[in-house]
Amino acid sequence: MTLSTDKLKPDWAGEDLLSRFVNLLIKTKPIYSIMQRQARQVLIQTAEKNGIPWRKNYQELEQSGAKDLLESLTNTDLVYPDYYQVSFHAYNEGNLCWQAAFEAASATYSMGLRVWKDEDLTWQEAQQRLRHSFYQVLEEYCPATITNILDLGCSVGISTLELHRYFSNKQNSPINTIGLDLSPYMLAVAKTTDTQQEIFQWLHGLGESTNLADNSLDLVTLQFLIHELPHQATEAIFREVLRILKPGGVIGVVDNNPASPVIQGLPPVLFTLMKSTEPWSDDYYTFDVESALQEAGFDYQTTVASDPRHRTIIGLKP
Repeated sequence: MTLSTDKLKPDWAGEDLLSRFVNLLIKTKPIYSIMQRQARQVLIQTAEKNGIPWRKNYQELEQSGAKDLLESLTNTDLVYPDYYQVSFHAYNEGNLCWQAAFEAASATYSMGLRVWKDEDLTWQEAQQRLRHSFYQVLEEYCPATITNILDLGCSVGISTLELHRYFSNKQNSPINTIGLDLSPYMLAVAKTTDTQQEIFQWLHGLGESTNLADNSLDLVTLQFLIHELPHQATEAIFREVLRILKPGGVIGVVDNNPASPVIQGLPPVLFTLMKSTEPWSDDYYTFDVESALQEAGFDYQTTVASDPRHRTIIGLKP
């Protein structure tokens, strides 16, 4: 059964009065600048309070040689879509800058801790629980043997490496895993931190047009990606994923769950800060992802609340 996300959206998203008020604040430049700074401070404070050395991680990556990889990883024929050339995550250049790339891992670890903020977890424990709660649902629908995986929207490769290791440990045969992202800055960090060269390819490309072969992949994941996209881009990506998956192949989506009591009950300060750094929030929280999968041609399987804040959505290529 397909769920209508619109019926489950938080009051602070969409066209509700509260949402319109928050959006008006965000459009007011002086207030928006304060929100950006505050959003960064919340993440940095959460990180360093819990043993994530935000500034140290930044400095190490800055000195790592990642910048030397940028030219070789950049697809110079790629034209960035308009939706990607906006300010988000409190960076004016979005993901197309070194600051975003050098801080992405620390921010990811910090966000993982906020999923279970009332539990005494290390950031490593929270991150493993976050990833594995998705993979355990995914595994139920995957073929017995997986040869080729794409992690679409891979950022700095945390999701890609964890996904690759999880499924590699489940089978004896090798897996070719590709991490694809629109930001060559993120990919440079991903390749730098892939010290054992476990990942088959780090690919600078569009999710809507990957240039990968038809019917070539067993599994494609979109991990914490689609809340950063307008729904038209997500729909185009779904069509592209259908093309590149083998028959019986799996698409797995994990992202914020509009029906989550945690998401629904975010305090005004937090949801205002979140909306200020996520320009497509209203679009995402009113988007019926399951229907979009079906309209793209997938056999929709399930939506599972895989942790207190996120949902896993599974589709199969007929």
